[in-house]
Amino acid sequence: MTEIERGSGNVYSDIGVPSPDEMLVKAQLAAEIGSILKARQLTQIQAAEILGMPQPKVSEMLRGKFRGISETRMIDCLARLGRDVQIVVKPAPRSRKEGRVEVVIV
Repeated sequence: MTEIERGSGNVYSDIGVPSPDEMLVKAQLAAEIGSILKARQLTQIQAAEILGMPQPKVSEMLRGKFRGISETRMIDCLARLGRDVQIVVKPAPRSRKEGRVEVVIV
């Protein structure tokens, strides 16, 4: 019988990737950027021009290779694509010792 293990909700943490929370945030931001580009039917060359980054970097980001791209840079990409990005800082509930970073796409 195959044993099934429940994931934590963060695949990067589950597979032991360094900085899993950061990677999850980047993955969510990259997915939203990719979704916008697809909806607008932009080529990677057109996207690179709008985003102000080289086409190979756009390609890497859309394929999940975003270690060399900061969250700030991805947020800038979303703004260039006409999205408002809001960062909200609030107290964590008392039930948790540490705060968390999450991406909410509306």
